Amino acid sequence: MLRKIAMDKDVLPLALILFSVEFVRGAYLVSFLPTYATGILGLSVAVVGAAVSVHYVSDTAIKCLAGYLLDRFSLRLILHSGLFVSLLGLLAMYYFPQAWVLIAAAAVFGIGVSPVWLVCLSKIKEENRASQMGILYTIWLVGLGSGPVVINFLIDKGYRLSFWLMVGLWALGWVLALRMKNEVSSKQTYIPLRRQAELLWERMKTMKPLLPGMILQTAAAGMLVPILPSFAANTLGVSHSGYSLILMAGGALTVLFLIPMGKWSDRRGRKWFLIFGFGAMAAALFLLTRVTTLPAAVLIAAVLGFAYSAVLPAWNALLADYVPKNQQGLGWGLFSSVEGIGVAIGPVIGGWLAAAFHEPAAVLTSAALLGGIALFYCFVPVERVMEHG
Repeated sequence: MLRKIAMDKDVLPLALILFSVEFVRGAYLVSFLPTYATGILGLSVAVVGAAVSVHYVSDTAIKCLAGYLLDRFSLRLILHSGLFVSLLGLLAMYYFPQAWVLIAAAAVFGIGVSPVWLVCLSKIKEENRASQMGILYTIWLVGLGSGPVVINFLIDKGYRLSFWLMVGLWALGWVLALRMKNEVSSKQTYIPLRRQAELLWERMKTMKPLLPGMILQTAAAGMLVPILPSFAANTLGVSHSGYSLILMAGGALTVLFLIPMGKWSDRRGRKWFLIFGFGAMAAALFLLTRVTTLPAAVLIAAVLGFAYSAVLPAWNALLADYVPKNQQGLGWGLFSSVEGIGVAIGPVIGGWLAAAFHEPAAVLTSAALLGGIALFYCFVPVERVMEHG
């Protein structure tokens, strides 16, 4: 896998940086922070939830600015600055026990993380873009998923050891950033910020068919985040270990098929991968509300993971066709921010539906959104080779 990325000597260290960053992010936000804040600092779960939400909101909100900076300043400068800012946030969250500091530091942590993914996207080559997207998403998923698992084992041996392991991995990412060339992500002539905004707005108007997918798919996924543990316990009737098996099945199939699906969509076209992927996810979520046994739930989770692997590389490669070559950073930042709208509203809607109508209502609503996207793209053309300028 890494040998494919190593075709560009700048992309390999970026992939490793991405792994270390997502490992620490997942380990801290999913495992370390909830137990440390409530068990050691005596803070409420509401404070932890606010900190996690603020982290992702700040990450999303800053992407446009980060993209603009990537088009103006060297990649290495932006990476070093982001990693430094994030490290400050990470240290503040550990050493200052006040609730308001925890929330503010989580926002700083998100701000510093924001440029890393955009830098990775800006270094992807035009040829075989979907397969390269699949490789990066595999690294992202492995890092994000393995972080909480590893830290959960280390927390039993002490919070200090766990925390300094995360700091060590962050330092490793910082060292790898030293290998980056001192270049900007776009090597075209200077374009004033106002003109860049006008060009991107024109590009957004031409990509109207993609906008429903950009917002609704992230909203559908976000709706599941706050309710999945209680859904597994109350509706599926599985234990914590059973819930872990369900998550592992979905994650394993996603990671296993991301790269093959990316290569296949490069050759076969991306539209039908989106239709199949969104449709299969909708059907799987619907069936998940009907099953009552752990093996059936694990099987459906595997189908979800397989379908997700079809969507991810094809979708991001399709978006790449609409990013101007001389505005790689700002373009990806804008698109990520649009997708972030769904990330922001999804958990709120999912939590409200679960509270008002119980957890299956949120799962079924998520399935309906994904099914609607699949149906929409059956009739609306989405693949279009844009003139890059």
